[in-house]
Amino acid sequence: MISGGCQCGAVRYRSQSVSKASICHCRMCQKAFGNFYAPLVTSNNLQWTRGEPKYFKSSDKVTRGFCADCGTPLTYDWGGEVELAIATLDDPTLAPPATQVNVTDKLDFVDQLHQLPVRQNSSGESSFMDDLQSHQHPDRDTDHWPPQTSTKSST
Repeated sequence: MISGGCQCGAVRYRSQSVSKASICHCRMCQKAFGNFYAPLVTSNNLQWTRGEPKYFKSSDKVTRGFCADCGTPLTYDWGGEVELAIATLDDPTLAPPATQVNVTDKLDFVDQLHQLPVRQNSSGESSFMDDLQSHQHPDRDTDHWPPQTSTKSST
């Protein structure tokens, strides 16, 4: 089984397997993901294990699922097997994209992204990242989220 979910942990899923990983360049996917493209993978036997997505019918043919709490894009449903946002998999390396679709809407600069210079973190950025405490759900199933905290009563 392959598992995944949203950023805040309110919505979690399992899929028996995934296949046909792709990158969609259509303008609707760009807007739905707030990104240059949408990496998607077909889910086989998707089951929601915590919560369920909220849905938006982005066209007469497609419904998109997302977490109503944190906004994470989760699904693309065109009427066949539901597709999942690859980055929501607990292990996104299980679904390397094998094809690109709807390239007529591809942004001109996308093919040159790998040529951008890499900025090394300054000491201020490193310090910021070292002290950062993530509130994201971990990349695994949990019994409870957010974590239960114990409270001690004073007598």
